[in-house]
Amino acid sequence: MKALINHQDQEYQIDLSQPIDISLSLQNSPDNPIAWYLSQPEIEPVQMGDFVGSVVSGKSSTNFNNILFNPHAHGTHTECLGHITQDFYSVNQTLKQFFFSAELISIEPEQWENDYIITKAQVQKLLAHKLPEALVIRTLPNLEEKKSKNYSHTNPPYLSESAAHYIRECGVQHLLIDLPSVDKEQDQGKLLAHKAFWNVKDVKQLNADARLNATITEMVFVKTSVPDGSYLLNLQMASFENDASPSKPVLYAIL
Repeated sequence: MKALINHQDQEYQIDLSQPIDISLSLQNSPDNPIAWYLSQPEIEPVQMGDFVGSVVSGKSSTNFNNILFNPHAHGTHTECLGHITQDFYSVNQTLKQFFFSAELISIEPEQWENDYIITKAQVQKLLAHKLPEALVIRTLPNLEEKKSKNYSHTNPPYLSESAAHYIRECGVQHLLIDLPSVDKEQDQGKLLAHKAFWNVKDVKQLNADARLNATITEMVFVKTSVPDGSYLLNLQMASFENDASPSKPVLYAIL
């Protein structure tokens, strides 16, 4: 089903029957991606006395599960600057619009000392003066293991501070990446890329020009068959009053 969407005074023709889901599902399985030294999420039937919330158990007419997970560690999630500030900010209050112009770029991180980083020069070259509202970064090589990888203690690639600053200066409001964090796994709490993108100068007292409406979405997965280029992004998430929420970003090719 084709649709004509008017967004920011620009018309986008898309096919609603051809969504490109770039989220990772949360599952009670060793195949669930993990970061930050946690174990896999738990999805288990509620048990209260003789009641077990599972149809197959024969003790319930419905499946009635509890779910224990961490949005930052267990799959695709969207976060606001409340992730790094002393004061509480909710991503559910931050994200109030859900369609955005988006650019997908693929980058092979460069070695820098003992790390692999995404540089400003790489982003600058691939954006090529485009000014999308959202930027999706797919790292290369684009291995299927991203969908089930345990990232803990692996020092994954990350975004350099200058790259994050450049992305902010380009006006990108929503940054999406297929890594567990835009920052280095062990950085002594510096969080340079987070701070540069959100323009947070002091986590204890927020500066007036901090980007309250900007979001970062981590641990997406974009299939290799999806070409780099311009898309319309639908960024949806669960309505948690928290700094982060599990999310479901969906791209639509522009016809």
